Amino acid sequence: MAETQSECKLWVFVEQRKGKPAEVGIELLGKALNLAEDIGWKVGAVLLGHQVEKLADEILSYGVHEVIVADASGLAEYHNLAYVKVLERAIREHEPEVFLLGATTMGTDLGPRLAARLRTGLSAHCIDLELNDTGELLAVIPWSGGNSLGRISCPRTRPQMATINPGIFDMPPPGTVRGRIIYINGAVDQSDFGYRIVETHHQEAKPGDLETAEVIVVGGYGVGREENWHHIEDLAAMLHGAVGATRPPVDEGWAEGNQMVGQSGRTVYPRLYIGIGISGHMHHLVGIKKADLMVAINQDPNAAIFAHCDLGLVGDLKDIVPSLIESLKGYSQ
Repeated sequence: MAETQSECKLWVFVEQRKGKPAEVGIELLGKALNLAEDIGWKVGAVLLGHQVEKLADEILSYGVHEVIVADASGLAEYHNLAYVKVLERAIREHEPEVFLLGATTMGTDLGPRLAARLRTGLSAHCIDLELNDTGELLAVIPWSGGNSLGRISCPRTRPQMATINPGIFDMPPPGTVRGRIIYINGAVDQSDFGYRIVETHHQEAKPGDLETAEVIVVGGYGVGREENWHHIEDLAAMLHGAVGATRPPVDEGWAEGNQMVGQSGRTVYPRLYIGIGISGHMHHLVGIKKADLMVAINQDPNAAIFAHCDLGLVGDLKDIVPSLIESLKGYSQ
């Protein structure tokens, strides 16, 4: 039986685990609908999994024109080769102009594999998207050392692909259902692949995790050396907050990779953000732009981060942070 042909030129991959969609997929749907409206395109949400009918109905409520579903037992758990096979087949059959994914663990694994199969370009870890009146996708990324923005396009190949960091776009509110659900071929043969999933373990977010923490203290390369890193941890502990880092401290081994905040790390939403020894490049700022209150501590009075924070303290962290901790002791519970 032939598949119903998709009418959508802009596809968004909505990843899900156990029937729960990743928020970045919904965020991308909102952005995609705004982009497509100006040039008269329709937007389709692509959903892979098993027994995902309820989720498909939920996604329709965000105003998409189609939910394109591959529902099969072989897709119940994420298997990169299986997902790539299904998506490659669907894209070749339906020929969307644009295909967007979240820059999550799944998306950053799946996107490059799929782009290689389709022999098309992929713009990674974007912080914004534009679509001109000819249907050319412009992917916005930090550029020139992180202090400016650049735009990348792949005009000669289709689909135009991009991965976008979580938390960049606002979640759209659910609204009137106007679209339809169409089903695509989700059949996969596990014997075609070099491995099989034997068991999966899911780790729930814990209090203090970066994405859920109300207070985050982030250290940058300006901390200076590993023996100074305890100042970041001590202040975070006093504030009952979480510890984050920019890339240099992670590369130096002062912090763990899962503590990195920014374009190639995690996006956070704290009530209070304190950045210590951070220059303020765009690569980092895109991960904290939704903080309610931003405080920066830096020895350099001309550091770029002071243009973005609510309160800036100029001085040596070894003087400022112990003084802050001492002052806070009277307020600690």
